[in-house]
Amino acid sequence: MMRKRFRWALPLLVCLFLTGCGDADAVASVTIAESAIEASIPSSGDAVSPDVSPSMEPNDSTDGAQGDQEEPEMHGLEYFLKTALLPIGETAYVWGGGWNEEDTGAGTEACTIGLSPRWKEFAKDLPSNYNYKKTRYQIHDGLDCSGFVGWAIYNTLETEDGKEGYVYTSTDVAQNLASLGFGEFTAAKSVTEWKPGDVASMNGHVWISLGTCEDGSVLLVHSSPPGVRLCGIAKSSKAKDAVKLAENYMQTYYPDWYSRFPDCESPKSYLKKTAQFRWGEETFPDAAQIQSMTPEALLKLLYNE
Repeated sequence: MMRKRFRWALPLLVCLFLTGCGDADAVASVTIAESAIEASIPSSGDAVSPDVSPSMEPNDSTDGAQGDQEEPEMHGLEYFLKTALLPIGETAYVWGGGWNEEDTGAGTEACTIGLSPRWKEFAKDLPSNYNYKKTRYQIHDGLDCSGFVGWAIYNTLETEDGKEGYVYTSTDVAQNLASLGFGEFTAAKSVTEWKPGDVASMNGHVWISLGTCEDGSVLLVHSSPPGVRLCGIAKSSKAKDAVKLAENYMQTYYPDWYSRFPDCESPKSYLKKTAQFRWGEETFPDAAQIQSMTPEALLKLLYNE
């Protein structure tokens, strides 16, 4: 699959640069107040994608229940995971997406605050038989696995465009993040559990854990063909709670995407020979106690249910 690195955070004022296929043209400037994340939960039975983007006015909510909720701490673990949800359902898997032209590290999009409009434009008409092998190195049209993780990290740690990014080869992501002092690295042979926020680094893929269900299945968010989505890793044919949970949320919040790409099960190989990186409290404070949550409870929090 792919490799890359990332990081990002929201300032009081931030300019979003929409990148083209070569040059980056500044075509939009957005004023963003502090950094709360809101979700629009449908009042009727219709499925509606949640708005998990940073609020323009985080302290002025017209929704009483939502207004009572505490804002996720900037750079915190909750904010990191809410950030990782943003490209779901509207960003395709593109081999090399998020990397630079030289394929040596983070590219423009992975070092830019916000979602690139080109991702949504490219993904909106993807056919159900989308073949990512035919779009290799269309690096501005989507994200590969490393590009996605790198983008999410950049957008949680950084406050402006153009700094050094966090896109690495998939096998190196966990160890590289630990070497930067961001948290703790655990070699594949010593991994015993997957908590929300853990970054999984394996040969050919990298993904973000959303925790382990009671039956041992693991929920994750990642960029894997056909695109950025929630998935579950089943421990067995009878231990698939994470898969069912992913299907439920993808169908509910991303119905158009789910109608084309309903598969939400990742292979068991994702749990084999897979190293782990766990964020340190100094890097991503965990005020909401994310790491102790079940995937079910975590999704309710992330989607403001």
